[in-house]
Amino acid sequence: MGLLVFVTVLWAVSFSLIGEFLAGHVDSDFAVLSRVVLAGLAFLPLTRWRGVRWELKAGVSIVGALQFGITYLCLYRSFAYLSVPEVLLFTIFTPLYVTLFDDALNRRFSPMALVAAAIATLGAGIIRYDGLSNDYLTGFILLQVANATFAAGQVGYRHLVQRYPTDIPLYRFFGYFYAGALVFALPSFLLFGDIARMPSTPLQWGILAWLGLAASGLGLFLWNRGACLVDAGTLAIMNNALVPAGLIVNLLIWNRDADLGRLMLGGSVIALSLWLNVRFSRRAHLGLAAKA
Repeated sequence: MGLLVFVTVLWAVSFSLIGEFLAGHVDSDFAVLSRVVLAGLAFLPLTRWRGVRWELKAGVSIVGALQFGITYLCLYRSFAYLSVPEVLLFTIFTPLYVTLFDDALNRRFSPMALVAAAIATLGAGIIRYDGLSNDYLTGFILLQVANATFAAGQVGYRHLVQRYPTDIPLYRFFGYFYAGALVFALPSFLLFGDIARMPSTPLQWGILAWLGLAASGLGLFLWNRGACLVDAGTLAIMNNALVPAGLIVNLLIWNRDADLGRLMLGGSVIALSLWLNVRFSRRAHLGLAAKA
């Protein structure tokens, strides 16, 4: 779980950078495309083109298209219809999608993982609920597509690695992840990008470089690697850990107003869900071992 915690902190810092310096200033399609290209270039010299099963090549490409390409394009577009609090509120359903997709792929039903994910969703909702506007249906649908594709990508990557074990290090074929994302990011920029809103300052270019190399390159690889090392319930819960982490970073660095009482209460609920999942998952595993 250490990898997921590290990436959560990394993404919490990156989220604040986007909100402070890019949102409303830099074209969102270009921002997504630049992240895909920079991350892909970072993995290009590491990518193994021969000796990798075609199932892994195709599967990781599809995962990248879902988890990075479609997710980020829908997420950025949702801001045209939703306020920032609504965007944050509607992203808290991702843990439920993670649990449901994992159960569907494994043809099972894990009630405790679903309960833990639901509790984590409640915790994030306590933190971020600020009321809803009257015109939010389009934005809500866009965000649910983003939530679902991000969840499907995580679960799909875990499933691929487990189903097609290989001696090749995972980083040697993660470049296909960004190739899949490029299939959606490049046409979207060519069709809808606004060249009048390109980055105009060294700071904006620097932030895009950080987001591409650190948040999208290192971050997405380590997140998916960490997803393979934990159970689905823990993975679902960690998807919502970004909400309190992002608020804490924003509060400490930019001193934005935040309801500390709700932050502490919601964070405690998320921590409770993680504890419940770990405890009951361990009991289930011990029970299976005793029967073996």
